[in-house]
Amino acid sequence: MTDDDYRRLGLLPPATRVPIPGGPQDIATVLDTTLRAAPDREALVGRHARFTYAALDAAANAAARGLAALGVTAGSRVAALLGNHPDAVVAFLATQRLGAVWVGMNHHLTYPERTALLADVMPSVLLMEQGAAEDAARYQADIPSIGHVVGVAPGKPDCAWAALLRDHAGAARPTVAIDPYAPASISFTSGTTGRPKGAVHCQHGIMACAWGANAGMRGTLGPAPSTLRRGTVGVTALNAMISGMLIPFAGGGAGVCVDRRDAAGIVEWIAAEQIAVISLATPVIYDLVHRAGVLPERLASLLFVTSLGAPVPPALRLAFEAKFGAAILAGYGQTEAPGPVAGGAFDHPPRGNAVGPAHLHVELAILDGENRPVPHRAQGEICVRAARAGPWAGVYTPMLGYWRRPEATEVTLCGGWLHTGDIGSVDAEGYLTIHDRLTDMVLRGGANVYPAEIEQVISSDPRVAAVAVVGRPDPRLGEIVVAFVQPTGGATAGAALEDELRDLCRSRLARYKIPQDWIFVDSFPRGATDKILKPALRARFLDTVPGANPVSHTGLTGNRPVRSLRRCDGSGR
Repeated sequence: MTDDDYRRLGLLPPATRVPIPGGPQDIATVLDTTLRAAPDREALVGRHARFTYAALDAAANAAARGLAALGVTAGSRVAALLGNHPDAVVAFLATQRLGAVWVGMNHHLTYPERTALLADVMPSVLLMEQGAAEDAARYQADIPSIGHVVGVAPGKPDCAWAALLRDHAGAARPTVAIDPYAPASISFTSGTTGRPKGAVHCQHGIMACAWGANAGMRGTLGPAPSTLRRGTVGVTALNAMISGMLIPFAGGGAGVCVDRRDAAGIVEWIAAEQIAVISLATPVIYDLVHRAGVLPERLASLLFVTSLGAPVPPALRLAFEAKFGAAILAGYGQTEAPGPVAGGAFDHPPRGNAVGPAHLHVELAILDGENRPVPHRAQGEICVRAARAGPWAGVYTPMLGYWRRPEATEVTLCGGWLHTGDIGSVDAEGYLTIHDRLTDMVLRGGANVYPAEIEQVISSDPRVAAVAVVGRPDPRLGEIVVAFVQPTGGATAGAALEDELRDLCRSRLARYKIPQDWIFVDSFPRGATDKILKPALRARFLDTVPGANPVSHTGLTGNRPVRSLRRCDGSGR
């Protein structure tokens, strides 16, 4: 791609093109080292299928040839609305071998949420759980770019996906020249406007993040995480694909598609498959510790658990480690990264609420609104870029930008840094602590919930004069979603209005985004510019929930988010 090609998509070309030290250079060849050395080693496990490295390579080739027969070429978008099973992994590898772009989507989203995202990226193929035929026709009618909808039904040989693989069984790997710096994946996030944005990543950047995080988590002690059996849920999401699949594939380990999210189901999978590493949301960790009947011997294979979605309170971490003898390695990352950039390791003991130091592939800094570093332990915006020294110098590539959103790209990649929008501090030893979120995000059970999106839905009701959505600390979920609503003069606050507003949210939002608590107010506290002062609303919840995650909402600059103050010369990277 030329620089003009990147900019036509609203992206920035990579600042450097430096090989990854000691690891795969792209996703298309991530299986190859183990494929040559130990082709019969187990690579991928699901409820209905198991693959050796040789079998997974063959399936990815067949899938790639099948997608190519449907018209998928380099740069085509392939969208996936799939559950957590090996078919999703095979499809992901196939798109990468074609130089196509993977668009993994949350299948919990409502139809309007899905179609809005699909209309943005205009995929040529949609992979979805095989269901009613009218669903496929509806998607194709609403999104004209979708030429083919392929139904996927794990364990059922009569589904369209299984037929596609059979038709192209034995096919050789596509002879496509892979550009490891071209767009390879679009992962949707969201900002303060509430409009979702597609973070675009290249194969090189994804693999650099996977291999760098692998090295960072190992430290100088313990086994290499890439050689272990790793369990993951939600594999269509890029960060889960990195942590649960690409890290083990790069080192000869195995990925396990865990298709249950409840504590009992997690225990069943760990015990049956002898999983050594798994990423879990804080609520599941809480349930494993506190639910009766979860026996430590069932989790004896676990070496450590990673938690990237939300911080694990120190008391909960200690209780988990005491009960099961497995460490919890805290971590920090985000969709734009596209994965972990800082976190614990075997030789980095936990320190209170700190998540750990930066991984080897990145340089981490805490910057003020003028892009200047702040002193140790002072708060500022967490920013990352490629390491500047050592074997990882210049290797890392964060996101290329937001799909067809050049203004948002310039802001987030301002001055050569990936600006995370999170407030943190770093101590003299380099340990990162997260204090707040400039984007006003609520972390509910490890899922990102953006208040602006919910506020737009609630405020569409003519009986709502004003609304503000915030997070309330919760000992199990980390935070729950709370809606403060000011009714219009002619509306009556009460249970009936609450039920109708909840139904409105249910029709347009995924379930985890729907406010759990509704508080009706006569007026809101407002600042000089008439902006609702959310810190004053959150203050109502302080010290009311023992054991909840300690999240400060005081900010750095009063009521003005740091991002609005940031200066950028427009040079991007």
